[in-house]
Formats: sequence, C-alpha cells, structure tokens
Amino acid sequence: MCGRFTLRAPAHELAAAFGVDARANLAPRYNIAPTQPVAVVRAAASAGEPPARAFALLRWGLIPAWARDPSIGARMINALAETLAEKPAFRAAFRARRCLVLADGFYEWQKPARDEGRGAAKQPWFIHRADDAPFAFAGLWERWTGPNGAAIESCAIVTTEANARRAPIHDRMPVIVPPKAHGAWLDCRHGAPERAAALLRPAPDDALVAHRVSRRVNSPANDDSACVAALA
Repeated sequence: MCGRFTLRAPAHELAAAFGVDARANLAPRYNIAPTQPVAVVRAAASAGEPPARAFALLRWGLIPAWARDPSIGARMINALAETLAEKPAFRAAFRARRCLVLADGFYEWQKPARDEGRGAAKQPWFIHRADDAPFAFAGLWERWTGPNGAAIESCAIVTTEANARRAPIHDRMPVIVPPKAHGAWLDCRHGAPERAAALLRPAPDDALVAHRVSRRVNSPANDDSACVAALA
C-alpha cells in the first residue's frame, strides 16, 4: 500500500517534469497523509488533441460519486491495480478520470522480524529515486457533490505487487508511471482501458533506493526534513 509520501521538489522542477504550471507557492511536504490535499496532474476540461494538462490539488482518499457520506474516502486512499476494472468505487474513474499524483518519495512500514518478539514496532523506510527527482504515481480522481451542492474532488493512488527489491519491506508498492507513458495514462478519450491497465506494473528493481527512517514519521503532525533523514 501507500499510506504516506513526500513532495519536496520546487514548482519549476514540477513544471519541467510534468508539463504544467504548478503553483509557485506549493510548500515542500515531507509527510503527506490521507485526507490532506495532494498535487495532481490531469487532463484539462477543454478540448484539444492531445488533451492539455492541468494542475490541481485534490483530497487524498477517493469519494465515489454515489457515496452517501464523504467519510468513506478515508478508506479509499489506495486502489488495487488488479481490481480497478471491477471495483464499484474505482471502475468509473479508471475509465474516465485518471490522474498523476506528484511525489518524490514514499514510506512503507516493514513488519518486525520474528526474533524481535511480540509487540515490536514496524520499521518505516523512505523509498525514492537516487537523485531525488520527482515522479508520478498512477492515480484516479472523482468529484462528489453533497446535499448542499458543495463539491469535493478527491483521488486514490493505484498500487500493485512490490518488485523484488522492495518486497522485503512490503508486499505492495504504488504504481509509478514512467514519463513516456504520462500521456497514455492521462488520455481517457482514446483507446480501451486495457491500454492503461498495461501500465499497472511494478517499477524496475533498480529504479528506487531506500533507507530506514525514524518512527516520528508515524505521526502526520511531523512534517519536516527530519522525516526523511536516514537512521545511522
């Protein structure tokens, strides 16, 4: 799964990497948590070939359009790649509302070894590119309208099985869309969903590096550079 991630890259770097005018006042984030706003790129509403890209801030935790209560989104932060086409909460968004969730690292929690004894705490790891450059998770977004007419736009991160390098830490990882496939993932107008589904695979084993970090990242209240600092 993916329960926390980072986005520390400056706006000009995001603009160059994703072809959008990212907000200049986007503050560095070291511990992004569910229900908080996250930066995404999605196809713009205006017509065009290929579709133009737009930057947006969406609530992390997808709220299906048919939901009675928006609180359901807190349980919808991740969408399994294997069941996107069938899961009622995600299948419509998979067909028509795909997005790129911007990140430059994410956290996974490793279960303690058997010899550490019962009650031992999970160890958080920070996983990122060796050069710390930003990348994009495969995402889905949805618009939910409440009884009073107010709308909430929200999103989920698509996850898949972990690659061989990450599997010892956790058995799942977010889908990272390679730059050359950004357009294919975002373009919901052309081609069958099977084309997008073909992108839902683990990142190559050598694409990311990882190091252990402090358990202070367990609390969303901690959002500073100490969260990503490697343990000695």
